[in-house]
Parts: sequence; structure tokens; C-alpha cells
Amino acid sequence: MALDFARRAIRQKITDVFNDADKGERPVLRRADALFPPDCVAARVNGDVVTMMIGGVSGLLLQMLHPAVLAGVWDHSDFRADMHGRLRRTAKFIATTTYDHAERGQAAIDKVNRIHAKLAGVLPDGRPYRVSDPALLAWVHVTETISFLDAWIRYAEPNMPMSDQDAYFAETARIAEALHADPIPRSRAEAEALIRSYRPQLRADARTREVARMVMRQRVGSPAVDAAAGVIMQAGLDLLPDWAQAMHERPFGPPQLLTRAGALSTARFIRWAFRGSPNTTVHPPEVLSYP
Repeated sequence: MALDFARRAIRQKITDVFNDADKGERPVLRRADALFPPDCVAARVNGDVVTMMIGGVSGLLLQMLHPAVLAGVWDHSDFRADMHGRLRRTAKFIATTTYDHAERGQAAIDKVNRIHAKLAGVLPDGRPYRVSDPALLAWVHVTETISFLDAWIRYAEPNMPMSDQDAYFAETARIAEALHADPIPRSRAEAEALIRSYRPQLRADARTREVARMVMRQRVGSPAVDAAAGVIMQAGLDLLPDWAQAMHERPFGPPQLLTRAGALSTARFIRWAFRGSPNTTVHPPEVLSYP
């Protein structure tokens, strides 16, 4: 009985992190009529709360190394006042397009496309940019997907077959296509090659560091939740490739072994808390959809 109460309390705390009650947001549950079939690799990878949060942080830190992507965040986002809200909206988009009814998934994609079409600006060096630029959307997509996948491999399925890794990129390509990204990787090798091709364009400056600080220092709830979030933020930074960590001038933090042990313990604890809940789907290992 006490364990059941503890599980419910933990689930509620996490649900509150991902859903804005003031806006009437509710948890996204898995449906058989989603854009992705329930037995596909994307449904397996995208279902683990902690690995998706770690991958989301890592992906965002990678994305902002591109000057035009950073400018889009800087010019058109309220990240200073609501960085948590930005991350929560990204999580909700992934959950909706992966697990919710296909019509709601498509509606979420259409909404993002409408927003992107309105946003443009000028870089500090005077060059114009458009948020809807297919090349920028390709960078956002590839950094996001490879980060989600790498977090899953590190903290949930370290022996994931390469065939499944390739399938993840092939499956999630449908979302990139719907968002008008180009080029789109459809295998692990293509994703890694695409990232290498963007590296000459990447930069890190004072604006990059300010946004990164906002990501790493955000607070999302109670002291216990914030402590778990701190572990996840450090794990997201640790997940970056060495060259990206160097560009971010990674500050001194917990030793790598401690960071990874803490993230693995957090992932296992949250999986335990959601075991048996309506959001849980059993895989080897057990994973769960977003609360």
C-alpha cells in the first residue's frame, strides 16, 4: 500500500512537469491508431521519459551551435522567461506525433509548420535566415533524433542492434518530411555523415553560452524534482560528442562516472514508479510513454 501511494505521488509529480494544468493539458497515452505502429522502433525509443529528457537536453545544446538555429531561439522564443515551457512543448510534440491519434499527430505537425512559416530574421553578421529553411530543419531533426537514440542506447538498451538504430532514423524520417526538412537521414551512417557536413557552419559565442546556461540552470518544481532535473541536465551535456562539449566549454561538473550512474538510477526509479500505470507498455526492457 505504501509503495503504491509512493508510485502514484511520483507519477503525479512527473505528470505535472510535462503538462500545464492551467492550459488543460493532459497526459498523452499510447493509441493503436497513431502515426507510428506500436511495435516500431520509434515507439520503443520515444517512450522512456528519462532518456528522452536527456536526449532532448543534448539535442538542444547541439542545435544551438548552428548560428541560424540559435538566432531563431533568440529572436522568436521566450526562453529567458520559460525555458522549461519550451522543453515541455518539445516533449509534448514528440509524444503526440509518436503515440496519439494520427489526426492529432498531423495537427501538431501542421501547427509547427504554420509557426515556422511566419518566422525570419537577420543574423548578427547581417545574413538573413528563415526558420522554415529546409537545411535548418534538417539540422534540428538530425541532432534531435541522434540524441534521443544515443540516450536510449546509453541508459536503456546498450546492445541495441544497428538494424534497429537504422530503423529508428528510417521511421522518424516521416516526421522530418512532414516538417519539410531536407536532407533527411534514413540510417545511423547517414545521420552521422550529415552532422559532420554541418560542422564547418557551427559556432559558439556569448549568445550560445547564455542560452546553454538557461538550459542547464532551469528549475521545474520541488527540490526533489529539481535534483533529478539537475542529474538529467548533466547527463544531457555528457551525452554530447567531445567536439560539441569543447565548443560549449563544458564547465566543471560531476565526474563522468557519477553523472552516468545518477542518470541510470533516475531512469530505473522512474520506470519503477510508472510500472503498471495506464501509460506503461512493456518492452525488454520496460519503457513508458510520456506522462
